[in-house]
Amino acid sequence: MKQFITQNKVVLLFIFAFLIRLINLNQSLWLDEATTAIAVQSHSFWNIVTQFSPADFHPPFYYLFMDLWTNVFGYSEIALRMPSILFSLGAGYFVYRSVLLTGSRIGVRDDRVGFWAAAFFLLNPLIVYYSQEARMYSMVTFFVAASFYYFYELQATSYKLRNLILMNLFLILSFYTFYASIFYIAAVFLFLVYKRKFLIFLVSFLIFLLAVGIISPLLSTQLQNSKIALQTVTNWSMVLGNVSLKNIFLIPLKFTSGRISFEPKMLYYLLAGGWTMVVFGLLGWGVLDSRLRGNDKKMMDPSLPLRMTELVYFIVFPLVLGAIFSFYSPLLQYFRFQYLIVFLSILFSLSLCHPEPIRSEPHGRRLVSGSFLKRFRNKFGMTTIRISILVGFLLWSLVYLLFPQFHREDWKSLAARLKQENVPVYMII
Repeated sequence: MKQFITQNKVVLLFIFAFLIRLINLNQSLWLDEATTAIAVQSHSFWNIVTQFSPADFHPPFYYLFMDLWTNVFGYSEIALRMPSILFSLGAGYFVYRSVLLTGSRIGVRDDRVGFWAAAFFLLNPLIVYYSQEARMYSMVTFFVAASFYYFYELQATSYKLRNLILMNLFLILSFYTFYASIFYIAAVFLFLVYKRKFLIFLVSFLIFLLAVGIISPLLSTQLQNSKIALQTVTNWSMVLGNVSLKNIFLIPLKFTSGRISFEPKMLYYLLAGGWTMVVFGLLGWGVLDSRLRGNDKKMMDPSLPLRMTELVYFIVFPLVLGAIFSFYSPLLQYFRFQYLIVFLSILFSLSLCHPEPIRSEPHGRRLVSGSFLKRFRNKFGMTTIRISILVGFLLWSLVYLLFPQFHREDWKSLAARLKQENVPVYMII
């Protein structure tokens, strides 16, 4: 049995991730999910673009996909949410594949590093929550993960037209699914310039400009409607996510504890905030560790296509761009940036899968940092640390999955109650 689990641990991980996503999958749709259902049920394929999308604030690709999906599988809560489950699993697959390009080159078995990266992603509580939501967030996360894999492969291998085509295809699909992916796309283009991949940058940038040009009439209309909403709807900017310390703080908090909250707030912030500090503290330690190792060519191959500090860039740069843009048009809500958990999971896995103990040098900063990290590692053990973080993610996910008070608004029960009692419903403007 142990040998079977060892040989099939990646497959078993994905099966487990799929099964836990089925828990309470039929909970009530909430407002935005109901918008998805009504849009695809009451509009034809073409009318989604011409009639529904101009009054919406999102690109049409997700709705077009859901129109095709619901024509086959129907409009039940489970049917509407199943694509998000499948897209989240697909994103986990590309996280796993991305790490395979690097693992052996830092002296670690590919499957082990890939397994942990996929596990950190698939059991992340925020990813689990939105994998059960009939909205476009899991789809865009899948497209970002897929585009990053082929972008990563362009750096790791010799130039291949196939990788270039697929990278750009998934970049465009991510933008056609969710506009906020533009911050990741900008990070990719800037990174290509930094790496002096000028030909790849020029081709990719021109292709993306063409894709933006195709959707620009719709985008222009939506931007105008967004400005009108900001001017006429009280506190709409707060709903969208203006730049504030609270919204900035919630990004790492929700990235590690998911979309739940409870009273008393002090206890919630103590537990979730403490957990966030542990997770990101270990991540920072791992990045520092990799930089120390990077000074030794035997311990960190300098030809790696993407180093840990460069992965940090793919997390920080889109957030900075998003914050700057939010001064113009507010959107600084943590769930809009959940695709960054793709890079966070890869970074976390690499930072906690170093195979060798840290060697202390007789002088310099490496003596201080190396001795501290060595004592920490020898005391707790890397496997124990990895399992502890994964169990923590799973526990936060189960808190949401198993306790109804953390589920979505129960409109289904309200509608059934109103129908049963046959009472009038009043709309107040």
